[in-house]
Amino acid sequence: MNTLPEWTDLRFFLELARAGTLSGASRRLEVEHTTVARRIDRLETQLGATLFDRSREGYELTEVGQALLPHAEAMEGAALAAAEQIGGAEVAAHGVVRLGVPEVFGVRVVAPLLAGLLEQHPDLSIDLLALPRFANLANREADLGVMLDPPTTGRYVVTRLASFRFYLYAAPSYLARHPPIRQQSDLARHDFVDYVQDRLASRELSYLNELGFTPRRRMCCSGMTAQIEAASLGMGLMMAPPYAVPDDGRLVPVLPGFFAERSFWLAAPTDLYRLRRVKVVWDLLRELADNNPSLWWHNGDIDKVAQAARHAEPH
Repeated sequence: MNTLPEWTDLRFFLELARAGTLSGASRRLEVEHTTVARRIDRLETQLGATLFDRSREGYELTEVGQALLPHAEAMEGAALAAAEQIGGAEVAAHGVVRLGVPEVFGVRVVAPLLAGLLEQHPDLSIDLLALPRFANLANREADLGVMLDPPTTGRYVVTRLASFRFYLYAAPSYLARHPPIRQQSDLARHDFVDYVQDRLASRELSYLNELGFTPRRRMCCSGMTAQIEAASLGMGLMMAPPYAVPDDGRLVPVLPGFFAERSFWLAAPTDLYRLRRVKVVWDLLRELADNNPSLWWHNGDIDKVAQAARHAEPH
């Protein structure tokens, strides 16, 4: 190799690695797909190596391509950081941040929270991906994301955002038409609303398995928004975290002692985490999680944990 590859060619390499197809990379780069193909051919010629395996399904990184990927990402991060610093973004965040969050959490909790952040940073913009699944950080679908399964490979900054509990809820109309629920064994006689089981975004969402029996799922939905509506109409019991449940009385707690505990994780690629605009969104979510326990647990459980912590303090 007589010359170093151009950064712009490496940028094309990164976007094709993330998108997996010429058309997908061309949309992200806002160029023709033939331009992407030409740049990749030029890069491979310069490096004297094949970076992608081509097939009818798309482009997949070769072993050499995989080895190049973290170096290209590091160069991308340095370029982004340099652009921010030159633009004065170390003082006030500017640019676009794409945030991936679970659907109901995004709509009910995160979206209202962003008003104050955008007022504080007038040059900042947010793309909020409120999804019935979890954002794919590996292909840069989002700059940072909230998820149940944290990344275990790759270069990421990851923190546990919050532990939370799924509790049982039902519509008053459903409870009026069905046998009373006084203990966990009574639940076996009841109908449930749940996720479509072969479309789970994470195995962590199979929390009804903790009932101790196979529940009678009368209505299954791909997202929690539809589950809430179905349960509110009396189609069955459902499990949800406190932040997801409307405070309009359409759903009420059932058997409060039963719950399934899970954790939300906050993650961002290491190179993006260093950017001011990403960091201010990260810090906002951390502050939200740390200072609003009622989003995650019923008030009675919060009191029990606080009491246990007081007893554990040295006297």
